Amino acid sequence: FQSCVFKKQRSPRHLKCSNTNRFAFNNLGKQIISSENEFRISTLKFHPTDSNVFLCGGFSPEVKAWDIRICKVTRVYKAAVQQILDILFLPEGKEFLTSTDAVSRDSADRTIIAWDFLSAAKISNQIFHERYTCPSLALHPRESMFVAQTNGNYVALFSSQRPYRINKKKRYEGHKVEGFAVGCEFSPDGTLLVTGSSDGKVFFYNYHTSRIVRTLSAHREACVSAVFHPVLPSLLATSDWAGEIKIWQ
Repeated sequence: FQSCVFKKQRSPRHLKCSNTNRFAFNNLGKQIISSENEFRISTLKFHPTDSNVFLCGGFSPEVKAWDIRICKVTRVYKAAVQQILDILFLPEGKEFLTSTDAVSRDSADRTIIAWDFLSAAKISNQIFHERYTCPSLALHPRESMFVAQTNGNYVALFSSQRPYRINKKKRYEGHKVEGFAVGCEFSPDGTLLVTGSSDGKVFFYNYHTSRIVRTLSAHREACVSAVFHPVLPSLLATSDWAGEIKIWQ
């Protein structure tokens, strides 16, 4: 599994604390690799076909590709933003998407960016044109589609094939985001979209109709994550802003 921790380091020259990041990978309780990163990490995703490679982003305009075999950065992807909110690999890992904190009037070219993994070139930066940040992205398991959670209190649907067009006729709304980094995810068979909500509830949407199938009062604090078990689809894990985790049948 992967873990990221923040470490405060005192600078003798300036006599102040600066935040650096350290990530560690463990296998059966044994640490395999540990290294430091220049910025605070908020998202980390493994390559879908090469488990030795991962991307990380956070409080920086850069996304870095690491190879854990050599413990070095192999590629750097630069965008004119302050923070990377989420990363999503598209099928086969040749392309990936990043969502950012850009919300200014001229930020339509930076909210969601599509990248070529090998060349580090931008493929498209004209994907989402509304003035909302997208704290999380999720890929449909069977269809060429992905969704973006937005701070407009709805989930937007996009094609995962170029030019990544948004479906303007369908959106998933009813839950609340309100500035929290609320995650969303598809069920393993792709029939349901699940998302947390700032009021502590979990919302289940029918993927095809975008209608609410069910709501679950899960937490007292904002529910920021809801994830299906990959093998046992009847199991759902949720977590809230205060750090509480629950398993649901």
